[in-house]
Amino acid sequence: MTTHDILVSAKQASEALSLLDREKIDHALGIMAEKLIEHTDDILAENQRDTEAARGRISDVMIDRLRLDEKRILAMADGIRAVAALPSPIGKVLSRKKHPNGMTIEKVSVPIGVVAIIYESRPNVTSDAAALSFKSGNACVLRSGKDAFRSAYAIVAALREALSECGIPQEAISIVEDTDRKSAVELMEAVGLVDLLIPRGGGGLIRSCIENAKVPCIQTGMGICHIFVDRSADEDMALRIIENAKASRPSVCNAAEVLLVHRDIAKDFLPRVKKRLMDDRVAKGLPPVELHLSEKAAEYTDGVPASPDDFDTEFLDYKLAVDVVDNIDDAIKHINRHSTSHSEAIITRSTVNAAKFTRGIDSAAVYVNASTRFTDGGEFGLGCEMGISTQKIHARGPMGLEELTSYKYIIKGTGQIR
Repeated sequence: MTTHDILVSAKQASEALSLLDREKIDHALGIMAEKLIEHTDDILAENQRDTEAARGRISDVMIDRLRLDEKRILAMADGIRAVAALPSPIGKVLSRKKHPNGMTIEKVSVPIGVVAIIYESRPNVTSDAAALSFKSGNACVLRSGKDAFRSAYAIVAALREALSECGIPQEAISIVEDTDRKSAVELMEAVGLVDLLIPRGGGGLIRSCIENAKVPCIQTGMGICHIFVDRSADEDMALRIIENAKASRPSVCNAAEVLLVHRDIAKDFLPRVKKRLMDDRVAKGLPPVELHLSEKAAEYTDGVPASPDDFDTEFLDYKLAVDVVDNIDDAIKHINRHSTSHSEAIITRSTVNAAKFTRGIDSAAVYVNASTRFTDGGEFGLGCEMGISTQKIHARGPMGLEELTSYKYIIKGTGQIR
């Protein structure tokens, strides 16, 4: 099918979804989870083809992002079940007012309609986006990147089989079959067919959507996340958090990319950072983190010189830009200047500085003494996530069910005229 045909079918399916009751939606989600597990071998076979085709063209950490195994498929199924267990976001009376003439005016949550998602090399986005869209009464049109297409297509086939068994239009979950740029542009320009466009991927994809989309678009994904180690920090805690935030999974958007250290502790602390992230990891047979040091940071430890662009780069790799700041005010200014408004953290014992940091940082998620890696729909109790919005209008931070709804006013009268 052409992309246009898929969108037309999705629009028709969205009208049918708006009439489904919660019990049928939740039952279908349970069957979708079962079908994922039932088709594990098929999905893994297609994923193997994807990873083999991508090897040598993308980095090892991005291969890990693309790769599926039985454990990850089980986690995808669990994510669908978690979404099914959440309260329905549809039909909620958000407010109710009585007009002086006796009419009742209700503000009620409703589905958005057709949600299109353009994403790159993470196959699990396929099931997360489908489950959240379906639970919130929206039809979804998925446009996977070329590297993950076979995996995504196999996942969609399993989910659509579940819909068919439940007597629900399969077009409620669709995948664009063309992975060329043309199909992405078609989604961006599909006025009247796409009600919301969500890009999930690197800076280039997000900029392209923001600059070219003619349909409503939410900016998500790109994360230049910072950790500031204050002079009162528990340094052992700081080292644990830094290693987790940077190295537990460097290819994801909530991984730390920049470390800022207060000048008063830099002399002793930065050599400890180098030992923890480089020397100790090599000794354990783990990939070391390459430290990209500013001129100030290079006074205190060894690494490679930071380029002018390093503090504006989402590495998605075992690399960390490091700078030294004179005080918390300079840290806040640095972060707000270079951040993509995703996730930032302060490590401190000072309640005053913690409060100042959380007030002063203009990002979707701000942490005190915790890893940025928790910015995730599952960790925030949303079941899974559609993406992490870094803008301020409509949705901010991990996007779950509530963020996939709009509202309308329902007015009930007894013959009133104006």
